[in-house]
Amino acid sequence: MSGVGEILKAVGDFGRFQKCLVLLSVIPCLSVAFHQFCQLFMVVEVPHHCDTSWILAVGPNLTEEEQLNLTLPRGPDGHFEQCSMFSPVDWDLDSILAYGLNHTEKCSSGWVYPSEQPPSLLTEFDLVCDRKDLNDIAQAIYMAGLLLGSMIFGPLSDRIGRRPVVLISVFLQGLFGLGIAFVPHFYVYMAFRCVVGASVSGITMTLLALATEWIGVSSRPNAVLTSHCCFAIGQMILAGLSYGIRNWRLLEIAGSALIFAFFFCMGVLPESPRWLVTKGRIEEAKKVLQKAAATNKCSLPPELLEQLKPEKEEVKSGSFLDLFRKKHLLKVTLIMSCAWFVNSFVYYGLSLNVTNFGLDIYLTQLAFGAVEIPARFACIFTLQRFGRRKTQAVLLVLSGLVCLIITGIPEDQPVATTVLATIGKFAASASFSTSYVYAAELFPTVVRQTGVGLCSVSARVAGILAPLVRLLGQHHRAIPMAIFGSAPVLGGLLCILLPETCGTDLADDTGDGHPPAQVCENATSSSQNGQVKGKGADQDNESTKTTYF
Repeated sequence: MSGVGEILKAVGDFGRFQKCLVLLSVIPCLSVAFHQFCQLFMVVEVPHHCDTSWILAVGPNLTEEEQLNLTLPRGPDGHFEQCSMFSPVDWDLDSILAYGLNHTEKCSSGWVYPSEQPPSLLTEFDLVCDRKDLNDIAQAIYMAGLLLGSMIFGPLSDRIGRRPVVLISVFLQGLFGLGIAFVPHFYVYMAFRCVVGASVSGITMTLLALATEWIGVSSRPNAVLTSHCCFAIGQMILAGLSYGIRNWRLLEIAGSALIFAFFFCMGVLPESPRWLVTKGRIEEAKKVLQKAAATNKCSLPPELLEQLKPEKEEVKSGSFLDLFRKKHLLKVTLIMSCAWFVNSFVYYGLSLNVTNFGLDIYLTQLAFGAVEIPARFACIFTLQRFGRRKTQAVLLVLSGLVCLIITGIPEDQPVATTVLATIGKFAASASFSTSYVYAAELFPTVVRQTGVGLCSVSARVAGILAPLVRLLGQHHRAIPMAIFGSAPVLGGLLCILLPETCGTDLADDTGDGHPPAQVCENATSSSQNGQVKGKGADQDNESTKTTYF
């Protein structure tokens, strides 16, 4: 372990220094929740109709009601059409009143919205009628930014260090987040959102790597649970913030400005000692370790520090192809990638659909955020009591069944729909936490980071597809929810084919045999917390550093 592991044990697994590091992640987690779902509250449906002010040139004294009656067709329900108008003519007003207008066309001069409506993305950029799909496309582009960020900032953090990447990502998120509030065109908005999405990946992924490399294995679940709960709290804060600030530009400024508070803490943000040692920067590693020991009120013997030396790889690294060469690893890779895909698919399918459940969107968002907190805690107990396989399968199937049931609920039953959606969000959130533990235990140490990284990519792809699937709702409202429901049911059933890992030693190499055999489900849950036993322990401390949402 080149001495790093031994020194970290002497420093303390989860002392004051590590707790401060976890506390530093609170602000980014709150900010991530804002950027993930803020667009939902910037594109709220409002009444609108075509701009038909052309008729005022021949009838300047017409009232608004008379103008609309003459220039807008009515639908079957008796209301004015929102996306069509009578074609303008060169007649005088008397001729129009005598003969009326019959030919219709799409809105050619823009739309008119209620004057008392605060500025929103919908009203400023006309995200209605033929441009309505741009809302979901913009959300998909943000999700693509998340995938792009994980591909860029992961390797970059291995090259230049964890601390610089965190600071770069924070700066980009703050700069482009504030920039969004001043964009003149919607396409510029989408480009800026893509950059913000990439920076979100850089922050969460690199902070997780930093925490993983400082915090002991037995205390790591505390850090993960804290981050997950802060993400949920961030969703609840978003509901209140968007309720109080209806102007979308001011809301974007308020949500983006939060991340700049992180700059006041950057002086205490440490670099990873493991990364410093791998780069041969031994003296710098000694300084940060001594600082951590002082903060934790521990003393490090000089002879212990002298053990630090550049790490040499003790276990031969596996390759990406190893995941597909071995029969048992192929099964694990395909099923877990599918599980992560459908998990992300249903999670974002429900989360991004908050405006369509019929109840007040602010209360619904508040409920969606609040339900994630007990979901994360419940996950710990179910993993210990029932094991990984059953927990993962049941939660995925439950989230899918709830979505399928929603497809049969009438539109005039918003309370029932929202309650079911909240249950589905609970199951999807708990399943997400389960998947992190289960995937890290299923893959051997030499390919663990590669395997979990591949699962993470599949989850990102699902996040991109989820808002696009919502576009199918224009054909029938039940289609998107039916797709969001069917996928996790199938994925949950496939998880039954996976081996149980509760209470087993983690595999170090790919081998030719199968993963560790199933043991008693009531066995100790030490491995549930990601604890590694045997010679692969030091590598496993790095195993989850590229995955997080």
